[in-house]
Amino acid sequence: MTHNIPMGGTSGAEVVAEGGVSRRSILQLAAFLGAGTLLGPTIAACAGPQTTGGGGSAAGGTGGKLSITLNRNLVSLDNKLNQYDAAVTVQRAVRQALTRIGLDLKPELVLAKSFTQTSPTVWTVALRDDIHYSDKSPVTVADVETAIKLYFQVKAGYVASQFPEQPTFAKVDDKSFTLTTKKPVVTLDSLMSNILITPAAANKAEELREGIGSGPFTVAAADSGTGTYRLVRNENYWGEKALLDEVNVSYQEEEGARVIALTSGQTDVIDTITPESADSLKTNKDIEVLQTKGTRLIHLFYNFRKPAGHPLTKPAVREALSHAIDHDALISSLMAGQVTSAEGVVPSTLAGFAATGTYTFDVAKAKSMLAAEGVSGLKLRAIWEDSEFAGAARVMEAIVGMLADVGVTLELKQIPKGGDINAWRRGEAGDWDILGNGYGNQTGLAITNLQGQYGGTAQKEKTRDTYHGFVFPEVTALLDQASQNPDVAARNAQLKEAQEKIWALWPAMWAWTPNNLLARRKRVTTLDLSPGNFYDLSTVKVSG
Repeated sequence: MTHNIPMGGTSGAEVVAEGGVSRRSILQLAAFLGAGTLLGPTIAACAGPQTTGGGGSAAGGTGGKLSITLNRNLVSLDNKLNQYDAAVTVQRAVRQALTRIGLDLKPELVLAKSFTQTSPTVWTVALRDDIHYSDKSPVTVADVETAIKLYFQVKAGYVASQFPEQPTFAKVDDKSFTLTTKKPVVTLDSLMSNILITPAAANKAEELREGIGSGPFTVAAADSGTGTYRLVRNENYWGEKALLDEVNVSYQEEEGARVIALTSGQTDVIDTITPESADSLKTNKDIEVLQTKGTRLIHLFYNFRKPAGHPLTKPAVREALSHAIDHDALISSLMAGQVTSAEGVVPSTLAGFAATGTYTFDVAKAKSMLAAEGVSGLKLRAIWEDSEFAGAARVMEAIVGMLADVGVTLELKQIPKGGDINAWRRGEAGDWDILGNGYGNQTGLAITNLQGQYGGTAQKEKTRDTYHGFVFPEVTALLDQASQNPDVAARNAQLKEAQEKIWALWPAMWAWTPNNLLARRKRVTTLDLSPGNFYDLSTVKVSG
């Protein structure tokens, strides 16, 4: 059986959309388009952030303004709770970390002058001598200590969940400190790239809506409610100054409107576009579409908080449902071949990835397996946040029909942008069975995803800080062992074993990795898009 997937329609399935699954906007967009290595114990020393193209000088930029229109509301320039891919570009233009992940997905020094594993459980860090905030106040070791503490205090923190444990901070002197863990954490230099540093007195255990940073830009105006920001070059920047005078960031929910804004010259860059938009924009002589292999995993993840006896508590049922998904049809009809079906539980672009299997479409097998488990008349609810991934509503509606072919009824509930998706994910706003969710990776390491998604513990689940109830002690123990192992080959072997065990549990109905797709007007002459789907704003140039 193959599926010819329409642009809209749910085969009569019930759709309950909080804020509305915009099938009309899908059709409008269709009409518009039709019209037109795991790391060693130290980081190689470098002199801090450098420009990667187009020159520049210590005296500062070449002038010009850049406009960016995001597909999701950037509610904060902090990242304690959320960090979708494109947000990194803006957040790290203002706030910086000790390290960052470069274009090769390896860590580079930023605020740190050195970051060295001096014993199996101790890393010694020295701050650069010349770093300071935009008001010229110095970046201090106390600021780093406070940042680490507050990232771990915030409830349901995205970044903190990727750490095997919270490192203990100890000041050595005014410019250096140690980070100590009970067990070795051999990837701590990469993990710390996500801890953004803020003056201690202004930091809080929440996502900050205001405040200064040490980055190449400062915030001249901000409205987190509308996701509108105006950044200006930090003339007091401690490193090589940004080339741009100004960056204007806005948010537009409708992709058709974002495409029109780009083609009309109202904006310079749009991110995370659908394959259809990319194909259309490639025909425009003034537009360039950038594409890289991505590090983001998108999956239809099961709710592992179901009570005993529920069909979804059985791995065989979870596997059976995956056989109902005609992913080849979805990829060709709705995704224009711009995604890759997963062959494991993390993206293949990550260091430490292990191929564990493939998703196979087989309706007869799905029906047989469900029957063998005594499952009939199964009714499920799927949730996702609007624009969580490209073409989300169309993909989810197509899956309704596929599950109907094996006797399963799927209700859809879309959570609007700015809605309380976190409360739904934690099971506090209502019950659900399948979550359409993207999980970004900013370290280049498979173990970051593995610990954040699959390293749950009973203690974390008490506070609903696991990844949707996924708690399997045998898996967590393997991941903990891997995070402590300094031998790369042995560590990868442990990660492979853990990934095989996770795959056997069938945590997702289907998973895929999209290519990063970004469109820019050609007057934007330098923009280096990372596999992590972000870029360094300080090196961007605009001509004309």
